[in-house]
Amino acid sequence: MQIVACQTDIVWEDKPANHERVADMLRDVAIDRGALVILPEMFAVGFSMNAEALAENHEGPTHTFLRELAQEKQVFVFGGVVTRTSGTGCRNEAVVFGPEGQVVARYAKTHPFTLAGENDAYEAGSDVTTFSWGEFTVAPFICYDLRFPEVFRRAVRRGADLMVVVASWPQVRQAHWAALLRARAIENQCYVVGVNRVGTDPNTSYAGGSVVVAFDGETLAEADDGAQVLVAEIERGPLVEFRQKLPFLADIREEFVP
Repeated sequence: MQIVACQTDIVWEDKPANHERVADMLRDVAIDRGALVILPEMFAVGFSMNAEALAENHEGPTHTFLRELAQEKQVFVFGGVVTRTSGTGCRNEAVVFGPEGQVVARYAKTHPFTLAGENDAYEAGSDVTTFSWGEFTVAPFICYDLRFPEVFRRAVRRGADLMVVVASWPQVRQAHWAALLRARAIENQCYVVGVNRVGTDPNTSYAGGSVVVAFDGETLAEADDGAQVLVAEIERGPLVEFRQKLPFLADIREEFVP
């Protein structure tokens, strides 16, 4: 099945400009029907703490853009959005729309990045989630979540065999990005897709490095530090065979799983 990772250079707090950039990047890409198209964390605004001004409801412009993109391309579209909750709060979320424009999954970042004050601007999510994509069970994660292996372990215990991490991961810690994505794949014997952004914002710089990692830690596709669309094919059969040959997950001690 086809993974399409859109590594964008995000225009700061400008939703229309970022919607247009994504549309332009994908316009001439050969995308399979039913593919999983993935956009970075907060792809429409950048990693901004200006939550009140940028948050939208479920019918807002970024949700509408993602929904229409999924319908137009007849794909699953996975993008980072800033969402207003039913109360007065805001959440940094990943939302997935299916080919019919339906919401397939919604995940709120469980680990806001405290060093940037994200915990003050956004409410933390309370649990992992999964959704079905073809034969795969997919678990969404967002950026700083990557540093907390316990949430990935919880997802794999719920059947996940594909983890997707969308991010605004800073260039200064790029080596950590690469190492942690590979570690999450190896320890959970699953595919891991990391989709980062490039460019700069008022606070930092980003070096991309979006990547598709196989269940054995092999890199299947990797982007450089420029805006680009990364395309890769993954199959579930080899993953199942690998888990059967090396049944490490069967030795997980339940008393240590959160």
